[in-house]
Formats: sequence, C-alpha cells, structure tokens
Amino acid sequence: MLRVLLVEDDPMVRQVNQQFIEKVKGFQVIDTAKDGVEGVEKASALQPDLVFIDVYMPKQDGVESLRQIRERQVPVDVIAVTAANDRDTIEKLVHLGVFDYIMKPFSFERMKEALENYATYKQQFAAKEALSQQELDQLLHKSHTVALSKELPKGLNKATLEKIVTYIGTQEAAISAEEVAHGVGLARVTARRYLDFLEKQKLVVIEIQYGGIGRPVNQYRLL
Repeated sequence: MLRVLLVEDDPMVRQVNQQFIEKVKGFQVIDTAKDGVEGVEKASALQPDLVFIDVYMPKQDGVESLRQIRERQVPVDVIAVTAANDRDTIEKLVHLGVFDYIMKPFSFERMKEALENYATYKQQFAAKEALSQQELDQLLHKSHTVALSKELPKGLNKATLEKIVTYIGTQEAAISAEEVAHGVGLARVTARRYLDFLEKQKLVVIEIQYGGIGRPVNQYRLL
C-alpha cells in the first residue's frame, strides 16, 4: 500500500481528491494538510511515499513548501495538483523534482494515470539494485512506455511502433511520413497508419510545412 499525504487548502477539493486517490488500488491517504506550512511539517514527520500538493495556498504556497521539503531531504515523491498553468511556476516545480503535474480541473482518469505510472515506477525501481539503460529509459519516459504498452489496433506491430518512435526521436526536426517510411523501411501508407496512431495517443505532434508547389506536407515531431 502506497501512503499519500494530501496538501490542499480547499476542503471540498481535498475531499474529492482523497476519494479519487483511494479509488485507485494500492493507494491510501494517511493524512491531509490545509496549507503549505502544515504540509511541510507532516511530510517531515510522516514521510509518506507520495505527497499531492497544491500551489495556491494560504500561509505558504506549494512551490516554497516543496523547496523546504527538498531542503530537509525528506525522502518523498511529489505530484503537483494545481490550477497554476504559468511557465514560471511549472518550471520551478519541475526543477524541484515533481513526479507529475496535474492541472485543475482534471478528470479521475488523469489522476488514475498519474498514480498508476507512479506505482509502476516504485515497483520497478524497488525490484533491482541496479538498472540497465533500457530499464531506466522506460522508467523516466513513462508516458511513452504506457502508451506503447496499450493494445494496438489490428495490423500494427509493437516492435515496429517502438522502432518508429525511436527513429523520430533521433531527428533534430519534424519529418514527413515518407521520411519515416524510408528511415524505418516501410511502405509510406503503412508508416502513415502508425503515425496516425501515435498522433491519437499524443506521442507525436503534426507540424504542417508550407512552401513550394503542391499540397502542404504533414511533418511529425515526438512530444
């Protein structure tokens, strides 16, 4: 059972978040805190596996609270759950090592995904004293791992899909379906099917290239 501390000033939001967290198998909210000061103290005393923390709170915001948790070297992981969407706040929290960043309002499915990613991370990381580069890549690049582990549509092959993702990731700029097909050794129409799937999974983004004679060309870049 993974132990969670929930730091949120709004009582109603706190209750909803707790219900969401405890709906996911393997997680238990062991305590809550109504502001950042209380959150830091409870994180230090309880040392949960995971802290869910808001940003906009009285007395002390989530950024400063997380900074103090890190200064105290409390061995906890942190997921930010907040309405803050400005680049400065996001960058500060990423630098302070949040495991995930969930923006309000959010769905239960988004929180469930974050928690399941975290559970997988904890399980795999705890299972071994040392990791290979491939194993570490799978842990760090969890969004790719989760998406690629889903059941694929009929006619798509997981090994080929991973090969395409790897190939696009090595390119400095967005590339066309034709370039992907040539680089991986597929027919263009086959490459397009894989790229369409990756785009639906939000693993690649399409950039439209204009210029020259003829229709605009879709180019693909790994997110």
